[in-house]
Parts: sequence; structure tokens; C-alpha cells
Amino acid sequence: MTLAPPRPPRRERLLDPAYAATTSGMFALIAFVAFEAMAVATVMPTVARDLDGVGLFALSFAAPLASGVVGMVAAGMWSDRNSPVRPLIASLVLFSAGLVVCGLAPSMEVLVAGRVLQGLGGGALTVVLYVVVGLCFPAALQPAVFASFAAAWVLPSLFGPALAAFVADAAGWRWVFLGTVALVGVAALLITPALRRLGRRGEGEPAPRFRLAWAVLGAAAVLALELLGSSGGWSLVLAAVALGVVALALHHLLPAGTLTARRGLPAVIGTRGLMSGAFFCAEAFIVFVLQDHWGLSPGRAGIALTLVGIAWATASQTQSRLGDRVSHVTAMRVGTAVVLTGVAALALAVATDVHPALAAASYVLAGAGMGFGYPRTSVAMLAASTDRDRGFNSSALSVADSLGAALALSLSGVVYGSVDRAGGDPFLAVFVVATGIGVLAVLTAARTRATVSQVG
Repeated sequence: MTLAPPRPPRRERLLDPAYAATTSGMFALIAFVAFEAMAVATVMPTVARDLDGVGLFALSFAAPLASGVVGMVAAGMWSDRNSPVRPLIASLVLFSAGLVVCGLAPSMEVLVAGRVLQGLGGGALTVVLYVVVGLCFPAALQPAVFASFAAAWVLPSLFGPALAAFVADAAGWRWVFLGTVALVGVAALLITPALRRLGRRGEGEPAPRFRLAWAVLGAAAVLALELLGSSGGWSLVLAAVALGVVALALHHLLPAGTLTARRGLPAVIGTRGLMSGAFFCAEAFIVFVLQDHWGLSPGRAGIALTLVGIAWATASQTQSRLGDRVSHVTAMRVGTAVVLTGVAALALAVATDVHPALAAASYVLAGAGMGFGYPRTSVAMLAASTDRDRGFNSSALSVADSLGAALALSLSGVVYGSVDRAGGDPFLAVFVVATGIGVLAVLTAARTRATVSQVG
């Protein structure tokens, strides 16, 4: 009698009964937040012109990223000691309140204040979801989870820009903000029951409260940098002081050695921040430059956002399917190199005034680089974390992500205003800044090897 060979153990999947509810809830939440991001990026040039606030355009994107740092640190402290359910509810309330303020804003200054509220909620939400991934999913499924986050951007990318342009034209841009509140409510109903099984946790050590103070100071300094730098004159001296305060805050909020790209986890976190800084400079201005340089309508310019969402999701799914065949280190190196190539090509497209399709394609290429390298920064961070510091490290990764992008946008706002006053091309200057940040990202990604269990 011949014995049948034993069957290999069944590979776990995201939609297995143990994970399906949590996976579906997180997917819905990311999808609705993605819709808001795509919609706002599409209509913000119209908003800025309508509220006579083009000078605060960059700040309208930097504000939620900067204030998000406060939410991230608070959520990381809270999640290390408790169930993530309450931080999740608080984040959704703040995010929705910010949408309402933006939708009712009588001026650009009030709209920026609403974006600050959005950032507080959105930043907290990011950290909570990372903690949930670490608690609920085994390491083998975590790359697929982060790939699903990217996939959740696909439908919003396909329909968000066009729908936002239609709503703004038919009912006014305010309903782009107000209408999203209902979608966030639906997502909250989907995900909260799935998290009830996560009981209170007591193993984490209380995080020092001074971290929250540094988060507030760092966020305020980033916003002050853009406001002071855009004023010119002696305000530039104060802007330089604000930049120093940002660096000091980052020193206290991130693992030691992050600012100097120390090998290992600090370099992973630095790579995340620099990738975000380079890419989101391009994202904030892509619709604006397509309208200003080439005269495209908001709907046609928003096609770039549609294509970049598809490229990001496709690249993210590709790196997930490759799995162990491509190490975390290699994925981060390739991703940063492609982001750099994309933003540099975008700067060249603006400088040479080529067909707008080439400018959009360059931006889409940068998005593909983000999709390939960005998820692996999250997995590498979790691989280097324990139950005691998962919240801190998740918070640090998100702080680098958000504050890196906010700082880049504030600097781009200063450069935009200065070059515009001097009679140059402010968009070209912004994309040159993004290219410089991309170079730093490539150099930092080369130093990530020591923290990951995989080497390539």
C-alpha cells in the first residue's frame, strides 16, 4: 500500500474567516479616504482661485500633513496601551469635522484650518491601521495587506477626479468636502464591529508625553516655515529658525539616527519620509500645472490622478506577488529610483513645454515607484518591531511620511512664491525641489539593509 504524500499546509488568505471582516473594513475605510484625497487634489486649484488664496495653495496640502503628526503621535501612545477601537473612532470624528469646516469655509484661511482638523484625524487613522495590521495579521500576510491598501485607491482613482470635477461644476466645490462625510460614516460602520475582538492591551510601556509636545511644535514650525518664507524679506530669517525647529522636533520624534540615515530601521523610516516628500510635491502641483501651463480643464487634468492610482496599485500588487523573490531592501531601492526618474522627467517636461501627456506620464511613473517601494517600508518597520514598540515605530514611520511631505510642500510653497515674484517659472522650481528630495531618497534607501531579515 502506497501512502499519499502529505498535503502542504494551506496558505492563509486575507479573506479567510479569521481576517475577512477586518480586511473588508479597512479596505472600505482606505477607499473612502482615498476618494477624498483624489477629489480635493482635483478641485483645490479651483478652490484657491475662488477664495482668492493661491498664495496658500501649498499650505492647503501641507497643513493636514503637518497636523497629522500630532494625531500620529497621540494615536501611537494610545494604541500601545489600549485597544485601537477608541483611537479609530476619535480619528474619524476629527477627520469628518475637518471636512465640514472646509465645505463651509468663507475664506482660504478657514479652509486651511479645516485641513488642519482633517490632518489630526487622518494622521491618527494611519497609525491605528498599522497597529491593527500588526495585531491581526501574521507576517506572511502583511505585504498583501499593504498591497490591498494600495488596491483600495484604484476605484477612487478611476472615478474620484472625474466625479469631483462634475460635482464642483454642477453643485460647487463645497459639496466635494461635505459629500465625503457620509462616505466616512459608512466606513466607520463597516470597520468598528470587526475590531471589537481586540481587547484592551496592557503590555506596552507608556510613551513619554514630551513626544506629543514635540509633535505639536514640529507641526506648527512646518506651517510657520511656509507662511514666513512666502513673505520674503526679514521673514526669511524666521523661516530658517522654523526649519531648525522642525529638525529638532524630528530628532525627538524619530528613532535615533534617522536624520543621518543610520543603517537599519532609521534608514527605512528616512526612506519613507523622503519618498513621500518627492512624490507629494509632484502630486500637489500636477493638476495645477496642467491647467496653468497647458490650459486643461480640471476634469482632463484630473486624469493624471486616475492613472497614477492605477500605476501605484499595480506596482504594489506586483511587489506583493513577488514576495520573498524581491527583498525589502531591493524593493525600496528600485522604488526610490523610479520615483526620482519620474519627478526629474516631470521637471524636464515643464522646462521644455512638451505635450501635457508626457508631463502626466512622468508623474504616473513616479507613482509606480511609490507603489513598488512604499509598502515595503511598512513591512520592514513591522519586522523590526515588538509588541512593546510597535505603536512607537508605526507612529515614527507615519511621522516621517507625513512631516516629510509637509516639509517638502512648505519648502515648495516658499520656492513657488519666491520664483513667481522674480518672474521665473514657479512650477519648474517646485519640481526641481522634488527632484533633489528624490536624490536623497535613493541615497537613503541604499542604507536600509541592516534592519530586515531578508537580504538581496
